[in-house]
Amino acid sequence: MNDEHSMDNEQPTMRRYVARPKFCQFCVDKNAEIDYKMVDMLRRYVTEEGKIRPRRQTGTCAKHQRQIAAAVKRARQLALLPYIGGTDWD
Repeated sequence: MNDEHSMDNEQPTMRRYVARPKFCQFCVDKNAEIDYKMVDMLRRYVTEEGKIRPRRQTGTCAKHQRQIAAAVKRARQLALLPYIGGTDWD
């Protein structure tokens, strides 16, 4: 039972996840503004449940993440963005 092609003793090759480097979209594009009236842009930084996405998901720097959070909160106050996601109450 000592076969050369036996795969019983071989370790399975594990593929590691290699994260590509994230960069702040607003630092790269100096003309990009964060404004509470730009609802389409702000929706990318809000989850389906209505929560603000963290920096590790969006790749923004700390400075611009604070500006995004303030803009999302202001848009919520003015009813441009919902506080919660689209829940189905049927």
